[in-house]
Amino acid sequence: MVLSELKNKKQTGTFVTFLPDPEIFTITTTFKFERLASRLRELAFLNPGIEIVLTDERDDEDYKPRHETFFYKYGIAEFVRQLGETRQVIHPKPIIISRKREDIFVDVVLQYNDSYSDQILCFANSIPNPDGGTHLTGLRTALTRAINQHAKANNLIKEKDPALSGDDVREGLVAVLSVKLPNPRFESQTKVKLVNTEVDGIVNSAVYEGLMDHFDQNPAVAKKVIEKGLTAARAREAARKARETVRKSALTGGGLPGKLADCSERDPALTELYIVEGDSAGGSAKQGRDRRFQAILPIRGKLINVQKARLDKVLQNTEIQTMITAVGTGIGDGNQEGAFNIEKLRYGKIIIMTDADVDGSHIRTLLLTFFYNQMPQLLRRGHVFIAQPPLYQIKRKKREEYVDDDLQLNRILISLGAEEVKLVGMNDGKEFSAVQLKEILELLERLQKYNEAIRRLGGNFADYLQTFHTKRMLPNYLVVIRAGNQEQVEYFHDETALRDFSSTNPDLNLFEISILGNELEGSELVEGSEGELPNVELEKTITRDKKSAVRKRRARLLEIHESKGIERLIVELAAKGMNIEQYAQSATPLFKMIDGETTHDIFSIGNILEMVKEVGRRGVQIKRFKGLGEMNAKELYETTMKPERRRFLKVELNDDNSLEAGKMFNLLMGEVVEPRRHFIEDNALNVRNLDV
Repeated sequence: MVLSELKNKKQTGTFVTFLPDPEIFTITTTFKFERLASRLRELAFLNPGIEIVLTDERDDEDYKPRHETFFYKYGIAEFVRQLGETRQVIHPKPIIISRKREDIFVDVVLQYNDSYSDQILCFANSIPNPDGGTHLTGLRTALTRAINQHAKANNLIKEKDPALSGDDVREGLVAVLSVKLPNPRFESQTKVKLVNTEVDGIVNSAVYEGLMDHFDQNPAVAKKVIEKGLTAARAREAARKARETVRKSALTGGGLPGKLADCSERDPALTELYIVEGDSAGGSAKQGRDRRFQAILPIRGKLINVQKARLDKVLQNTEIQTMITAVGTGIGDGNQEGAFNIEKLRYGKIIIMTDADVDGSHIRTLLLTFFYNQMPQLLRRGHVFIAQPPLYQIKRKKREEYVDDDLQLNRILISLGAEEVKLVGMNDGKEFSAVQLKEILELLERLQKYNEAIRRLGGNFADYLQTFHTKRMLPNYLVVIRAGNQEQVEYFHDETALRDFSSTNPDLNLFEISILGNELEGSELVEGSEGELPNVELEKTITRDKKSAVRKRRARLLEIHESKGIERLIVELAAKGMNIEQYAQSATPLFKMIDGETTHDIFSIGNILEMVKEVGRRGVQIKRFKGLGEMNAKELYETTMKPERRRFLKVELNDDNSLEAGKMFNLLMGEVVEPRRHFIEDNALNVRNLDV
C-alpha cells in the first residue's frame, strides 16, 4: 500500500485496492455482485447509521453495471421487518432487546408472524454464524424459559394444555441476534459457529430479562405469543401421530409406494427419481426410462400448499406421503421419529418433470415449496433438479429436430430465412452482402433481447431508444407510476434528473426507494419513541381535487443495467449502415427485401428481423409441446431423460440466496394477499407462453 499526502486537506479516509491472487484463490477470482450485496446489506443492518455504497464498474458484456446503496437508520429492527414483510405479523412492533454484560454487547430483535417455521439469524462481531453457537443456545433457552414462566405466572396455560417446548415457542419467529465481544472463538476458519462458553449465560440472562420486562409491559403481546405456542404444541402432537401413520403405512406396504416404478441400482450416487405430473406422462416415462438407474413417481393433481398449512395437514396429503416414502430421508429436523436424515436418501438426483403450461408451473412451484420447507438440505446439497423438455418440434422436408427454447428456434428460422433473401437500401440502392446481412441480423437479435428486458421493466423500447437522440446516451433509470388503473413511465439519464423529479413529486418518495431498494406506497418514516422502531405508513393518501377524493399512487424505481450494452449495439449497427433512429415505424419504406421474385417494403429496421424469420418459417412445420403426455415413450426419453441429450436446471439454495428465496416463497405462496397482488400487477407483462 502506498501512502500519499492529499491535496484536498478536507478529504479524509483510506482508499484500498487489491486483486485476488489466483495462486491462493484457485477456484475463482471473479467477484459476484449478488454475494457482495448480500454481505454489505447485512453489515449495514448490523451497524445502523452507516452508509455503504456498492458499484460494479466492470465493462464487460458478462456483467451489468450496477450500483446499490445500503443505509438503515434503525439497524436490525429494519432487518427483522424486512425478513417478515411478506407475512402477517402477530404484533406490529418488534421486540427490541439491547443489553451489555461484561464487555459483551447483546442486541436481539424478535417478531412473531402467522407462519409455521422460524428464522433466526446469528452474528458475532458482524460475522454471520449460520450454524449458530453459544449465543443461539442462550437465546433459545431464554425464549423457552421466559414464555413458560410468564404463562404460568399469569395462568395462561391450563393443566390439560401440553407443555411448551422450544420448537413450539419458536414457531413463526423471525429474529436477528447480534453479539459484539472481545476475543471471539469459532469452531472453524469459516466462523460458522461461535464457541465462547461465557456467551451462553450472558445472552440467556439478557434475553430472559428483556423478554420478561417486555411481557410485563405488553401483556396483550405476551398472550398472543403464548397462544401461538399452544397452537403449535397441539399441532406438533397431531403431526407426530400423522408422521407415525406415514411411517407405519410405508412399513406395511413393503417400504415403497405402489405407484413408484423403482430402479435396480441401489447406490444413491447413481440413481435418479423423476417426479412426473400425471399418470399419462408417468406411463410414458416408465416405458421409456432406463430401468437400471431411473425411477419414476407419477403424482396426480395439485399438492397441498405447504407454505400455508400446518405439518399435520401436510402429512395427511396422499401425494406428500408418497414422496416422503419414496425419497426416504424423512422431513423436518430435530430428534423426533421420522426426522430428516440425509444418510437415508435413496436417489442422488430428484428431478421434477412437469408440463410446460400454467398447471405444470403451479405443480412445480408447489413441489419446490414442499422441498424448501420440509427438506431444505436436499436443495442445499444440490440434489433437486428441474427437467427441461423441448419446447418445439420442427420438421422441414425430411429433417426433424427438437428445439429447446424460443432462442434456438429463432436462430434456426433466421438462418433459413437469410439464405433466401436480399436486403437493399431505398435511398442509395446499396445491396447488403450475405455476410453483412448475417451480421446485421445477429445484432438485431441481440437488440431484440434488450427489447424484452426493457418491456419486462415496464417500458416501451421504441420510446426508450428515442431518448438517445437528444443526449447521445440512454437513460439509466426508469420509474413506473401507477394510479388506479393508469400507468405512466418516466425515464431519467442520471441521479440528478431523478432527484429533481423526486422533489416535485414528494408523494412518491423516490429518494427512499433509491436508498432502501424497496417499493413504497407514498410512504414516510415517522419518528417514534425511544427504543421503538417507527411505524411506516404504507398507504398515504393524497388529495387531488376539490372533492377530496382519495387517490393512491405507487411507484417502482428500476435501474436500467442494460443501457451501456444497448449503446454499444447502437454504435455497431450504425457502422453497418443501420441508423437507430429508424427503429420506430417510418412513413416511407427504408429498405426493400427481395425474396425470389417478390419484393417486400421494410418501414423499420426492427422489421428486418421479423421479415427474415417469416421467410424462414416457410415450409417448416412447428409443433409446440404443451404437455409431456403429447410425447410417446421414445420421444420423452430421447429428449428429456437421456443423459447425453437432456437439459436440467439445478435448484440451488445457499447462504447468498436463502433470504431472498424465503421472501419469494412467502410472497407467492403465503397467506398475505396484498404483496402478491402488487407482484402480479407489476410483472403481468413479463409473462411468456401463457396458456389462457
